[in-house]
Order: sequence, then structure tokens, then C-alpha cells
Amino acid sequence: MSWRLECGACGRPAARPLATVCPDCGKPLLARYDLADLDGEALRRAWAARPAGMWRYREIMPLDPDEEPVTLGEGGTPLLELRLGGEFEDMTLLVKDEGLNPTGSFKDRGLCAAVTRAVHEGATDFVIPSAGNAGAALAAYAARAGASARLFIPEDTPEGVARRCEHYGADTTRVDGLIDECGRLSAEYAAETGAFNISTLKEPYRIEGKKTMMLEIVESLGWRPPDAIVYPTGGGTGLIGSHKTLSELRELGLIEGGTRLYAVQGSGCAPIVRAHAAGATHAEPWRDASTEAWGLRVPGALGDFLILEALRESEGGAVAVPDEAMMTAALELGAAGVGACIEGGATLAAARELRRSGELRDGETVVLFNTAHLLTY
Repeated sequence: MSWRLECGACGRPAARPLATVCPDCGKPLLARYDLADLDGEALRRAWAARPAGMWRYREIMPLDPDEEPVTLGEGGTPLLELRLGGEFEDMTLLVKDEGLNPTGSFKDRGLCAAVTRAVHEGATDFVIPSAGNAGAALAAYAARAGASARLFIPEDTPEGVARRCEHYGADTTRVDGLIDECGRLSAEYAAETGAFNISTLKEPYRIEGKKTMMLEIVESLGWRPPDAIVYPTGGGTGLIGSHKTLSELRELGLIEGGTRLYAVQGSGCAPIVRAHAAGATHAEPWRDASTEAWGLRVPGALGDFLILEALRESEGGAVAVPDEAMMTAALELGAAGVGACIEGGATLAAARELRRSGELRDGETVVLFNTAHLLTY
């Protein structure tokens, strides 16, 4: 299956080998497939006959027919029903448990796809800024590919997270600052050394890995999209990927209708929530960002306009919740048997707010994302 790259903002085509961002406007690139050449029903049968995992969908993934992915067995994570009662009594509440990926988080999907594409195009050295989980994923997939990895992580990254990164052999640098400062240093390192910068949305394929979460959800529901998803949003790659997946599946004739997409952020770092409430198409950076949900501590996202577009076009929304509510909700998920990280707890806390406000309705099917296992922290 062939694919091309185009800018998500200005639409300019871009060359494929080791692609980064749009050469004109510096915005993220998106992979586009020739879906009109595919038979949706034949694809569905082919996917069903393959083992579980993200590469079962390879016809709409950035992989040439003669290539094999750099894989650790990512994807195929469970979609679990929650029976919490209370305000959720009259709806179907599900959680996509991404903590069961090889390094314990959803970052495995995006980094698997990005590393696969990059090594097939000649990359041997990588660099990434990370709050922890993406760093561990890059370290593992780079090791699997026989490549090197340099990570820039905030100084207050939990020790267990940092040790996971080091376990896979990556060179790790602690930074006195947040993820934006780590991003600046990563860009400098890439310019100085020639390492491939695999930062969020600084290359086009992490979205393609993350979009397989929604593919699996829709397939698990019998090719019926859920009514809504609640997604913990930092850089927003998975939210953008979910929106992209739904569009691709509609074009293939595999689904009808759509899914309302809801972004959840921490009260101490909520640039997308603020921008969505204002009806803006871009989000101003959040000053003095503060939240114990490190994955949500992203003051400014390169793909902010794509996140806001996805929320607007899906008729979804955005909600901010305090750290205390996230932690309480994570424990509630634990009591239901889900080893939820604090960001996973944020989705339940947000769903409760959305239910009270009437955004989530009786009889609906709603999916929460637990993006990492509690043991990663």
C-alpha cells in the first residue's frame, strides 16, 4: 500500500525519507493513503484472520509490502467494561487499557511506528524529549533495532520512570525544566549530532501508531464507533490519531457516523481546554504549568490546531480536572481491577464531570483511555 505525506496545516506535499515537519510552515505532517484503491470488506476479513496486534492493520500503516516492523508485540490491548454504578449506571463505560503494552504505556505504539519507518529510511541514532513513558518506549524500540537513543527528561521525572529508560541502554540527561525545555535541548542535540529527532509531531508516524488504538476499539465493538471517548491530552497525538482513524474507516465504508472526542487536561496545565472554551483554533502556551500527571504537563503542543479541529469537528469538548480528582479516580479504577496511572484516572474524573453536565448521555457507549500502567510510576 502506498502513502504520501502532506502538511496538516497548509496541505503542502512533502518528501518521505526521514520526514520531519512541513518545510514551508513548520507544522506537523500527516500520512495519507490511497484508500479508494482498497476494498474495505476484504480488509476487514484479512485483519480478522491475523493475530492481535497493531501491525494486523498494515495496509493502512506506513509499511511497504516488503518491509517488516521493529516490533515487541505492541497493541492488541484489552477493552474492559467498568461496572461502577452511580451516575454511570445507565450507560456502557469501557476502558482501553494501554498499560499492557511492552514497556507499559501507549507510547509503544507511536514509537514503534516511528522507529520502524526511520530505520527503514536509514536512521541509526535517535533523540527525544520525554516525561518518561515515551523515553522508555524509544529506548526499547531503538535497542530492538540496534540503534542508539538519547533522552532528555525533566529533573523531577519519577525515579522508576528514569530507571526504565536506562534499563534499555539509552543515554539519559536530566533537565532543570519542563518538557518544552527538554524539546529545545533535543532539537539542539539533533542539529549538532545528526540524530533523528523523534519528538511528538516532529515526524509523521507516531500518529499512525497511536491511531491503532481506535482501530482496535471499533473492531472490538463490531465495527461500530463508540459514542464518545475521553482522552488524556498532553501532546495529543492519540486524539489526533483517533480522529484520523474514524475518517479513514468511513472512507473505507467500514463504519457510519462518528465519535465525540473529549480531551482532558490537568487544572494546572490546560491550554487546550482554555482554547476550546474560547473557540480558538490555536492554544496559547500555558505559563507555570503544574500537575503531578507528568504526561499532561505539556504547556504548548505543536499539533494544537489539529487537536482543536478534532474536538470541534467531532462535536466533542475539553475538560480540566484537579490532581486530587485524578488520583481518587485512579484508585477507583484500581478497585475495578485496572492498574491505572494518574492520567488514566484523569479520564474517569473527566467522564464524571461530563456526565454531570449532560455531555455523556443515557444509553451511550463511552471509552476511557488508561494510557500507562501504574507500575510505570
